Amino acid sequence: MIRRSLPTFAVAAVSLALVNAPAEAASQTLDKIKEVGKITFGYREASIPFAYIGVDQKPTGLSLDLCSTVADKIRAVLRRPELGIEYVPVNASNRIPLLQNSTIDVECGSTTNTAERQKQVAFSVATYVASPRWLVTDTSRVTEPRDLDGQTVVITQGSLNFGVAKKFLDDQKLNVTIVQAKDHAESLLMLGTGRAAAWFEDDILVAGLVANASDPKAFRLLAATYAPSYYGLMTRREDPEFKALVDAAIRETMASGGFDRLYVKWFESPIPPKGQNLQLPMSEAMKARVVSPSDALLP
Repeated sequence: MIRRSLPTFAVAAVSLALVNAPAEAASQTLDKIKEVGKITFGYREASIPFAYIGVDQKPTGLSLDLCSTVADKIRAVLRRPELGIEYVPVNASNRIPLLQNSTIDVECGSTTNTAERQKQVAFSVATYVASPRWLVTDTSRVTEPRDLDGQTVVITQGSLNFGVAKKFLDDQKLNVTIVQAKDHAESLLMLGTGRAAAWFEDDILVAGLVANASDPKAFRLLAATYAPSYYGLMTRREDPEFKALVDAAIRETMASGGFDRLYVKWFESPIPPKGQNLQLPMSEAMKARVVSPSDALLP
C-alpha cells in the first residue's frame, strides 16, 4: 500500500481545527460534569468571608460567589443551562484529596497558592492577597511578637502559616509552645478562653472570625505583618483546560467591575450572620491583581 502525505494546506487545516476545537473536548473535568449532569463545588464551613455556612444553613461567601460565575461559564461552554450545583463541605486536611479523586470539581474556599501545593493541584488567578498576623485579646500585655516568649500560641491544623510562624519564632529564638486547633473557630475559642496567648493566621480570616464573635472588641491584631500570600480557587492539576475556563470566568468578572462590587459586598458592608462589617478596603496588592489577573506567587 502506498502512503500519501497530506498536502501542506490540508495539514494546516487540521492543525487549525484542533486549535479551535471546543474547550470541553480536552477537559476531563468538563467531560465528567457533562456525564453526571452537575457541577460539584467544595466549600469551607468557617472561613468568613470567603466560604462559610450562612443563616439559611447554605454555603455563602466571596469564593462561592466567584464559583457561581464559574458555573455560569461552564453552562455556557457546555450549552447546558440546566446544569445543577452540588456543594460538598471540605476542610484543610481533605480538600486536596477530594479534588484529586474527583469528588469535587472546584474548591471554593480560602486556600493559599504555593509552589509546593502546585505539585498536587492547580490554582486560579488570585482572588485575594493576604498577610498573616498575630491576634491577641484586647486585655493582653502582648504588644509585639517578641512578647510571646515563654507562652503558648495556637495555629489552625493544616494552615500553611504553621511553617511561617515556626520559622519566625525559631529565627527570633523565642521559647513558644505551638498547639493546633481543628479549625479557625476553635483557634479563636482557644485564644478567647486563655488556652493560647495568640493566634497566627491570615489577616482576613482573623478579621472575619472576630467580626462575628460575641464581642469583636475583645480582640486586636498586632501591627507586624509578614510575606503576602495569594488565595485562589483550586482545580485539578492534570486539567489545564479547565483551569483556563475558571480563570476566564474570574478575569471577565474583574474586567467588568463585578469583582469590585463583590469585594465591597464582603469586605466593606455588613455580612451575615451578625451583620458585622469587616471594614477592610481593597489593598494596593489586590487592586494590582484585579487590573492584571495572575496566579503568580510574587508581587
